[in-house]
Amino acid sequence: MGIVFRWLLRLAVGLVVLIVLAVGLVYYLASRSLPNYNQTVEVVGLEAPVEIVRDNANVPHIFGGSDGDVFFGLGYAHAQDRLWQMTILRRTAQGRLSEILGTRTVSYDRLLRRLDLYRLAVQSLEDQDAATQQALSAYAAGVNARLAEINREALGRGAPEMFLFNAPIAPWSPADSLAIVKLMALRLTGQVGEEVLRARVALMLNDPARLMDILPDAPGTGVAALPEYASLFPDAPRYTATVPRSDDPLSPVAPRGLAGASNTWTAAPSRSASGGTLLANDPHLPLSAPSIWYLARLELAGGGVIGGTIPGVPVVLTGRSARLGWGLTSSHLDDQDVFIEQLNPDNPEEYLTPEGYKTFESRPSIIKIKDAPPITLTLRWTDNGPVLPGSDFDLGAVTPPGHVASLSWTALSPDDTSVSAAIALMGAGTVQEAIAIAERFLAPSQNLSLVDQDTIAMKLIGTVPKRDPSHQTQGRMPSQGWLAENLWQGRMPYAQNPEFVSPRGGILGNTNNKVVDRPFPNHISFNWGDTQRVTRWQRLMQSRQVHTRDSFIEAQLDTVSVTARTLLPLIGADLWFTGEAAPEGTPQRQRQIALSLLADWNGQMNEHLPEPLIYAAWVRALQDRLIRDELGPLADEFTRVSPLFIERVYRDVEGAAVWCDVRNSAPKETCTDMARLALDDALIWIGETYGTALESLRWGDAHQARQDHEVLSEVPVLRYFVNIRQSTSGGDNTLLRGATSGRGPEPFQNVHGAGYRGVYDFADPDSSVFITSTGQSGHFLSRYYDDLAQLWRRGEYIPMSLDEGLARAASVGVTILTPQEK
Repeated sequence: MGIVFRWLLRLAVGLVVLIVLAVGLVYYLASRSLPNYNQTVEVVGLEAPVEIVRDNANVPHIFGGSDGDVFFGLGYAHAQDRLWQMTILRRTAQGRLSEILGTRTVSYDRLLRRLDLYRLAVQSLEDQDAATQQALSAYAAGVNARLAEINREALGRGAPEMFLFNAPIAPWSPADSLAIVKLMALRLTGQVGEEVLRARVALMLNDPARLMDILPDAPGTGVAALPEYASLFPDAPRYTATVPRSDDPLSPVAPRGLAGASNTWTAAPSRSASGGTLLANDPHLPLSAPSIWYLARLELAGGGVIGGTIPGVPVVLTGRSARLGWGLTSSHLDDQDVFIEQLNPDNPEEYLTPEGYKTFESRPSIIKIKDAPPITLTLRWTDNGPVLPGSDFDLGAVTPPGHVASLSWTALSPDDTSVSAAIALMGAGTVQEAIAIAERFLAPSQNLSLVDQDTIAMKLIGTVPKRDPSHQTQGRMPSQGWLAENLWQGRMPYAQNPEFVSPRGGILGNTNNKVVDRPFPNHISFNWGDTQRVTRWQRLMQSRQVHTRDSFIEAQLDTVSVTARTLLPLIGADLWFTGEAAPEGTPQRQRQIALSLLADWNGQMNEHLPEPLIYAAWVRALQDRLIRDELGPLADEFTRVSPLFIERVYRDVEGAAVWCDVRNSAPKETCTDMARLALDDALIWIGETYGTALESLRWGDAHQARQDHEVLSEVPVLRYFVNIRQSTSGGDNTLLRGATSGRGPEPFQNVHGAGYRGVYDFADPDSSVFITSTGQSGHFLSRYYDDLAQLWRRGEYIPMSLDEGLARAASVGVTILTPQEK
């Protein structure tokens, strides 16, 4: 017995030793790719030495003898900290994810190959101005210098993920940066999805007048009635099933309602307590670990520039110089149109045009797939754009037999000079100079907010398609691609893009709200991103005669939901404090407790309160009850609450209260009935998920910021190291926007928000501040992987200074790049 025990003990000790050795080996290999920020490196491609000074938040301050050398340094710094992220962005744009990730990403590669974004980026390289071509080449050389160092010094393949998804990393090229900008344009637009959804709903509804309830326009002057989609395409498959939605963070297409968003506001000196201009900006994108944003300061020949960059692109996209500040919000421009193309019944390789049948442009494309046979696609283009299959964007649900769908989109340009405009903007000194430069920006369309020392402005930038006034659907639904009146007729003049300069009130801002109300075809969009947050923003801006940096920060972090304050009195009007007292533990008692809590609530979506969770679950259940019998499975497309829809129903706007009656039931349900039933639904779900003690609920338990690694988020054990989860305040309709997923067992997770926040004060520029949602490093073993995340969650910021002395005084390292001797 003793011998057996001794051998078992030896085996156990041996096993523990092996595990320790294995863990140690894994840690050693993974840690080899941790950057050394205190070193001197000889590199190829520099004209003179470059210094990369990293302040105490690991923000690189890059100094060089020329602009080209500074961009070289930025490429090197990006590759030090975010090489895996850059690799994934490039492969996504190229349609080559499946080479390393296998069958999981085949559908994404198919879409990107059909859109041909990378080939268009290569073609547009020659259209960039000389300064931009130099910047792109220098940046690529900096990335490649880091790759050479990794290979030379055996630095763990550059990132831990490279051990799991082993594939050679091709040298970076200037076109790669252009392709990433086009990829961002895809992620920031959702117009094609809205067109298809509107057509599908139009096919499903018995009463066409109800279309404007469930898909309402932003408040303002109405638009002319649209034709019924069934009259345009009588053979469209009315009941085609929805393609299952994916919450995969690798998807290049954002879920409905989670494409572009953002906040920005500016104050003129007359409305600033300090006497200088103010600008606040917080772009909203999918949350991830690491964040898409990377903070950097570039000391260019025209002066220092500091702000948020995207790894892979040599541009400060939102930030400031000593003379100019700029911020971005999604404009929600209608920049995409779907065309239904009629095939020649005698030759399916031809499609109908206004001049007759024409042959598709086509060519093969091979997708290589890890651990699976390759796939050959036939890429086809019409005069309107690339042909997309029915599986993309649910196009099959609105495409009749004998037809295919094609896409027109402003980003599908082979002479896209957007990056040239963005690089030139960093050198602009005045608002007017910046507006003139931005004319070269094509896509993604944005509202560009600007401040210099004296002036504030906002200009919509990006190509606005020119449409015929007699367009069949006004671009709101797919249209017949063989009719001349439906086709794009070039671009609208840049001068006609909405522009606001030095308004009398001294305040400008945008929360993705409707900015102009122009009749078609001079409109900007029918699908605006916000009708709610702007109301709260107006209140906060007008509640003060003058503003400060801190009041702008306060507005960025505001958690009051105007939506809750509006909807609760409507849906609960006949429920508040009614009925007899109910026994403890009964559904009626739970309902009374919930209503009592909500009656005393001020609409603050605070993470520590129970009321936000009760409210959010109630309106979500209510919307589902209102639309489920009308739309059937298509109701699954409306997973996030539409406040305008519920308001229309409960105010009975143009007869919208008809949604409250369940068509398939004998009784006639009232809106009060639906509100009560939905509240009971919500309380049952809350009880099963979070417990029945309503007073003890926390919104933050449901509204966790889901900052997950895009590839390793579901890998056992590793997910605890690479994912960042935090309890957060805010919600879908608060200025502190934390948009919820609306799907799955955790529908209120915070998945889309301000990955970057910045506030710039031009009375004292070095008092400006900024923050990102994770940290500078993409290496999960780095102390800088999540060091900014807690500051971001608490609403704190770090200094945004161009003072070189401050950067050096608190630096965590200085990297010196020197030209390699020949």
